[in-house]
Amino acid sequence: MTLHLAVALDGAGWHPAAWREPSARPETIFSARYWAALVAEAERGLLDFVTIEDSLGLQSTLPDGPDSRADQVRGRFDAVLLAARLAPLTSRIGLVPTATTTHTEPFHVAIGIAALDHISGGRAGWRPQISARSTEAAHFGRRQFPPLDNATLREDAGSREGAGLSGGEGNLGWPFQIDGEHVRALFEEAGDAVEVVRRLWDSWEDDAEIRDLSTGRFIDRDKLHYIDFAGRFFSVKGPSITPRSPQGQPVVTALAHARLPYEFAAGGADVVYVTPHSADHARGIVEEVRELSAELTVFADLVVFLGDGAAERKARLDRLDGAELRSDAAIFTGTPEELAELLLQWRRAGIQGFRLRPGALPYDLEAITRGLTAELRGRGVFRRSYEATTLRGLLGLPHPASRYAEVS
Repeated sequence: MTLHLAVALDGAGWHPAAWREPSARPETIFSARYWAALVAEAERGLLDFVTIEDSLGLQSTLPDGPDSRADQVRGRFDAVLLAARLAPLTSRIGLVPTATTTHTEPFHVAIGIAALDHISGGRAGWRPQISARSTEAAHFGRRQFPPLDNATLREDAGSREGAGLSGGEGNLGWPFQIDGEHVRALFEEAGDAVEVVRRLWDSWEDDAEIRDLSTGRFIDRDKLHYIDFAGRFFSVKGPSITPRSPQGQPVVTALAHARLPYEFAAGGADVVYVTPHSADHARGIVEEVRELSAELTVFADLVVFLGDGAAERKARLDRLDGAELRSDAAIFTGTPEELAELLLQWRRAGIQGFRLRPGALPYDLEAITRGLTAELRGRGVFRRSYEATTLRGLLGLPHPASRYAEVS
């Protein structure tokens, strides 16, 4: 069986000093050419999909608000718009942008991801993410959130729920948990947002478009449906303005570190990214997730520095940054052969796929697509060619019928 493999793309890589690597191309980070080259490399390696990070605030070393550092990458493209630009340049790899559920209308997210699915021919996904920071709420002025500071962050190495925040799983890497009803309410809102988005994706049936020149009928109006969603956070009439996309339901993915985000993922996602730090830890996480859902596909996240001298390369980046890299996910340094062995150990613990976060781009991405995939292929656990044209097909997920199809 093929091991599922994805990469998480962000800036110059997941180390905050990665842009200072000799092989980095910091002058091109804010260009379509830079991102097109990264995704083309991922597709060349036959990976299932790439995820693209996003947030509503600048990257920061502080819990809430911008910091004063000028030696780390700051700024991002809008992930959904970037994915739409990359879609025509690729043909098989899945594209999974991040889009926040806080301060963002689910109607806008629904049509954006559906449009991406059309443009890519059925390769779109979505990673919903909450935004709990007061400084991000201030961008919109509709709500006020309490500041996140040392009084609201509790060190808890066994629970990394906080990393599900907007931007929190990136270069910050704190093992914190946020207490209180504030974040729980944001996860409940996110759950409703995912439900609204999924209903809007279903609001057009697969054959709602007729396009019959002889009769002059473009659509079958009986196959467009009001979703009539009314909840605590949203009231959405529908239908969507975007016709049913090739996958019907683009793939929904979620990052989760503890019970609350596990519950969120189980309630609306197809794929969950978890962050174990050993095979035994992975086994325990899989058991907990399976208590909530038997259907979720479980991926494990790893920050990776690959190749001979990987540990020394990471140590040099740590010195440039002035601190040792910390992350919500386990950090691996070693050869592709050693990483392949670790992935197979975790696979035996129940992990079905892996989302690797390259420490530095493009160096570690190329080590994944050329070294790691070749090693896995030699062990008979990775594909030699793409076996499906849609992301759902690559992940072994069925094409769902519209929930409203029975109405007509």
